[in-house]
Amino acid sequence: MGFSQWLSLTFIFHAFLSLPIPSEPFLSPEVLPQIPVNFLDLAKSPEVFDWMVGIRRKIHENPELGFEEFETSKLVRAQLDQMGIPYKYPLAETGVVGYIGTGSPPFVAIRADMDALAMQESVEWEHKSKVPGKMHACGHDAHVAMLLGAAKILQDHRHELQGTVVLVFQPAEEGHGGAKKMLDDGALENVDAIFGIHVSASYPIGTVASRSGPILAGSGFFEAVIRGKGGHAAIPQHTIDPILAASNIIVSLQHLVSREADPLDSQVVTVGKFQGGGAFNVIPESVTIGGTFRAFSKESFIQLKQRIEEVITKQASVQRCNATVTFNENEKPFYPVTVNDKDLHELFQKVAGDILGAQNILDKQLTMGAEDFSFYAEVIPGYFFSLGMKNETQGRFESGHSPNFRVNEDVLPYGAALHASLATRYILEKQSKPNPPKGDEL
Repeated sequence: MGFSQWLSLTFIFHAFLSLPIPSEPFLSPEVLPQIPVNFLDLAKSPEVFDWMVGIRRKIHENPELGFEEFETSKLVRAQLDQMGIPYKYPLAETGVVGYIGTGSPPFVAIRADMDALAMQESVEWEHKSKVPGKMHACGHDAHVAMLLGAAKILQDHRHELQGTVVLVFQPAEEGHGGAKKMLDDGALENVDAIFGIHVSASYPIGTVASRSGPILAGSGFFEAVIRGKGGHAAIPQHTIDPILAASNIIVSLQHLVSREADPLDSQVVTVGKFQGGGAFNVIPESVTIGGTFRAFSKESFIQLKQRIEEVITKQASVQRCNATVTFNENEKPFYPVTVNDKDLHELFQKVAGDILGAQNILDKQLTMGAEDFSFYAEVIPGYFFSLGMKNETQGRFESGHSPNFRVNEDVLPYGAALHASLATRYILEKQSKPNPPKGDEL
């Protein structure tokens, strides 16, 4: 059975579970500016807010690493079942894709990542991680809760959706490129556009930050093993020292940005791993180094990759060592540059302005961080933005990947309402734009 047939039959089945059609249209072009406000009111209602908080805390207590999100995925599916939302599972091992609406075009997707990080939580609170060495330190637990909140709101108004909202619950964002595997498994089949949210402690609660065009860098990882000849530290002339060779390599790698890159073209090469030797008086046989490289253009990224390999192997040779360089793209795929579609940027500004006020839409500065949302935005129009959660009256909120990371749960209604509003506005605007007559040519 093809995807379209499966989706049509699934929607017919779930129609039997549907509630009565509302007598007054809630979603229509005539009330566009009011829709986001109504959605935020719904998301802030005790019924929806407390439900999202409960989901977020349950996920936080039970963090799972990339492609291991079996219990998180089970929780998502259980909630979708309770709401009568059809879905496909599994995609990319643990991914779930749900569908709300007619099952017909236009299709617009909203996405949440589900994986945690391999780190010990330092925050002492009632719902602290119960799994040693694992923690939701980047807000993905909140992302899942917000997307389920949006699903709850949209499902209650599904009869008025003249299109289909696709809910993408994605595994393995943290370095494993789960988005790419979701794409390979058909997660965005028929989808015209996709939106993604990331909570941020850099911006105040009730604000959003984004921009049109490139927003996050492309990134990759490398590892190199430098082999020499080990021996006693007191007689270095009888050895070939890989530690000295690795040290020279690291210094030379820094020249790739400072002396070869255009100063106006942001690039980064960082060595964050150096392993070699285990005794004070022994020169080891080999040293392993590893790091990351990042750039804002595909051309610069390819050039960096090529030069990293050349510098490592040739500098090792100068020091009489051998070196092998691996980029391990299968386990850690290169992330493309994240680029926000300019038309979706205009739609985002309208929706965010309606829900938050134009003064609370902030310009996000470019950073060298990376996101596998970029894989989606590379194949269809995509839009990724930060959702502020800083509130100084509640103490300091650490940035992501910190063992002291906390989520301000007051952010959950904003995320749910923005998800639901962006998807709804996209569908309504698609409806209002007539298709050009066939045969017309420019």
